[in-house]
Amino acid sequence: MRPRDIALAVAVAAVWGVNFVVIETGLDHFPPLLFSALRFGLAAFPAILVVGRPQVPWRWVAAVALILGVVKFSLLFAGMAAGMPAGLSSLVLQSQAIFTMLFATLLLRERPRRVQIAGLAVAATGVALVATRTGAGLPAFLLVIAAAAAWGLSNVATRKASPPDTLRFMVWVSALATGPLIVLSLLVDGPSADLAAMRAIDTEAVLALLYIALLATLAGFGAWGYLIRKHGAATVAPFSMLVPFFGIASAALILGEPVHAIDVAGGVLVVGGVLLGLVRSRPAVHEPLVRVEA
Repeated sequence: MRPRDIALAVAVAAVWGVNFVVIETGLDHFPPLLFSALRFGLAAFPAILVVGRPQVPWRWVAAVALILGVVKFSLLFAGMAAGMPAGLSSLVLQSQAIFTMLFATLLLRERPRRVQIAGLAVAATGVALVATRTGAGLPAFLLVIAAAAAWGLSNVATRKASPPDTLRFMVWVSALATGPLIVLSLLVDGPSADLAAMRAIDTEAVLALLYIALLATLAGFGAWGYLIRKHGAATVAPFSMLVPFFGIASAALILGEPVHAIDVAGGVLVVGGVLLGLVRSRPAVHEPLVRVEA
């Protein structure tokens, strides 16, 4: 990769890492489901009017919208709203690689290589290590783990869809996810809570929405898709392992979240395990399924 493309890959990882701090800020202003609905609505409109059709069967757009847009982000936002720290959330979410391999094995009949199994075992150890220290409580931690599982399943669905244009695909996924999220928000949080949040919206809330919808979702996925098309997933995917470092560092600097030695040790195991799973001892038929976003 040329230095310009390396810088772009690092920049995307930084944007996605800081995004966890932005989520924390947004959750101070909105109920989790409403925040997620507004995020996807803003990412979809007006972009949907200019990007054209998604270029993949609608069933796969709907599947990813449901699993990734509705389930994964609802669980992640709920976990963070329940007290899971932003920095640790960016790290624990990397367990999606474990679930991706499991679902690919069960649903796509892919046979993981020994190095992948070993690497994900190391990553699972790191997640377990982090779980022993989190002060958010077990329910919040399990919500983020469940979000990682949903993300792993959506990765398998995305592979089946094989969208030629990641940005266009994400715009349509965002559009289809918006409606169900609005309905869920009205049912779970209630119209009064949603209306109160919208009435109290301020500059900080607007900036959080603009960052997560336009910068992290549209610009992030657009740049990531461009890099993968140009260099291949095997070359680009390892840069996603920088996301937890940016997430933990930005949470420490901006939110004042403490960083403990056990967090660092767990992070090294998680990131190192996932990177180990990317090592290829022989040519593979499929590109690795490692994607990071929030």
